Amino acid sequence: MFNEILGKVNDFMYTYVLIFLLVGAGVYFTVRTGFVQLRRIADVPAILKEKAQGENGQKRVSSFQALMISTASRVGTGNIAGIATALAAGGPGAVFWMWLMAVIGGASAFVESTLAQIYKVRDGASYRGGPSYYIEQALHSRKWGIVFSLALIACFAYGFNGLQSYNISSALPYYIPDYSQTIWPVVVGAVLAVLTALVIFGGVHRIGFITSVIVPVMAFGYIGMGLYMAVRNYSQLPAVFALIFQRAFDVQAIAGGFAGSAVVLGIKRGLFSNEAGMGSAPNASASAHVSHPVKQGLVQVLSVFIDTLVICSTTAITLLVSGVEGQAGVMDGIPFVQAAVKTGMGEWGIHFITVAIFFFAFSSLVGNYYYAESNIRFIRDSKVLLNVFRCTCLVAIFLGAQADFSTVWNLADILMGCMAIINIVAILLLGPIAFRALQNYEKQRASGEDPVFYAEDIGVENADCWHRP
Repeated sequence: MFNEILGKVNDFMYTYVLIFLLVGAGVYFTVRTGFVQLRRIADVPAILKEKAQGENGQKRVSSFQALMISTASRVGTGNIAGIATALAAGGPGAVFWMWLMAVIGGASAFVESTLAQIYKVRDGASYRGGPSYYIEQALHSRKWGIVFSLALIACFAYGFNGLQSYNISSALPYYIPDYSQTIWPVVVGAVLAVLTALVIFGGVHRIGFITSVIVPVMAFGYIGMGLYMAVRNYSQLPAVFALIFQRAFDVQAIAGGFAGSAVVLGIKRGLFSNEAGMGSAPNASASAHVSHPVKQGLVQVLSVFIDTLVICSTTAITLLVSGVEGQAGVMDGIPFVQAAVKTGMGEWGIHFITVAIFFFAFSSLVGNYYYAESNIRFIRDSKVLLNVFRCTCLVAIFLGAQADFSTVWNLADILMGCMAIINIVAILLLGPIAFRALQNYEKQRASGEDPVFYAEDIGVENADCWHRP
C-alpha cells in the first residue's frame, strides 16, 4: 500500500506539475537567450580543447572532464531500458517529443550551469558548486540550500546508485539459471562496491579521469551498434521516421489518456534522461576551470544533446527498425532491447547489451556519487563525515545488486521531483544574472577576444572566484 501511494504521488508530480514547470522554464530561457543552445553550440569544440592547468602546475578539472562527469550521470541504463519502456507504452511518437525536449531543455541546462560557475567556491586546487551554492550566495538562503542538498544526496547517492547496481545485476539472469537464488548477486554487489571505492576515494581528479575514458568509449560503441542496426535495415528508415512524426500528433491517442500518451512519455523521457533544469549537472559544471562561466554553460548544452539526441535516439532507432513489437508490462525495458538487438546481431548482440549496461551503469555510479559528495560538503566540510558518507554509498551499491528497488525507485523519483522544483524556482529568479553573463561573453567574442569574466562587470556579488586580482 505504501508503494502504491508513492506511485500515485510520483505520477501526479511528474505528469501534472514537473512537466509543465520544466517545459515552461525551458521555453522561457530559450526565448530570453535567443536560442543560445543552437546559436552558440559551434563554440563548444574550441572550449573543450582548453587546458585546465592551475598555478604552479596544479591539476584542475578541465571543461572536457566536467562534461564527461555530467554525461556519465546523465547517460545510464535509462537510456536503454527507459527508452524501451517509453516506446512500449507511448509508441513511436514519444521519440519526437523526446527530441523537442532536448532542444528546449538545453536552454535550462545553459542557465543552471552558468550560474553554478559564477557562484562556485574554491576547494584547494579545485572548485565545487551547484544549486545549493547559488541558492545560498545569490538568494541568501542557506536553509533552502541544505534542503536541496539533502534531496539530492538521498536521491543520487542511495536511490539512483542502488538502482544502477540493481540494473547491472538484473542483466545476468540470462546467463545464470535461478540467478537470484545463487551467491552471484552478493558477488556482483561486492565487486561493484570495490570498483566504485577505488574511484571515489581517489578524489575528483580520478573521477574526472575515469569518466573521460569510460564515457566516450561506451558512447561510441553503443552508437556503432545502433548505426549497424540502422544500415542493416536502411530500407525501413524512411517509414520509421514517418511513423515517429505521424504518431507524435495522434490526437485520438492523446485524448484517450494524456498521462500515458506519446506526448507525456516523450517529454518525461527527454527531460528526466538529460536532467536539464533539475539541478544535478551544475554540480559537475562548477568543478571546471574555465575563463568565463558561459563557456561551461554551453558545454552542458552539448551534454544534453549527447544524452538525448544521440544516445536515446540510438536506442529508439534500434528498437523501431528491428520489427519487434513492444508492449507495456509484457515486452518492455531490457528484454525489449535484447529481443530487438538479437534480430539484427544474433546471440552476441545480447552479450553486447549486457556489457553496455555495465558500463552505462558504472559510469552513472561514479557521476552520481560526485554530485552527492559536492552536496555533503556543502552541508558540512568534514573529512570524517565525507569518509563515513562514502562507506554508506558503497553499502547502498552492494545492497542494490541484491534487491528489488521498486519502493526506493518511487522515493528517489519523488525526491528528484522536489529537488527539481527547488532548482527551477531558483534559476527562474536568478536567470537575469545568467543573461547578463551571456551578453558579456558575446560582447567579448564580437570583439575577437577570448572571453574572460569578472563579476564586477555585470554587477554580481558573492562570486568569490571571479573578482579582479
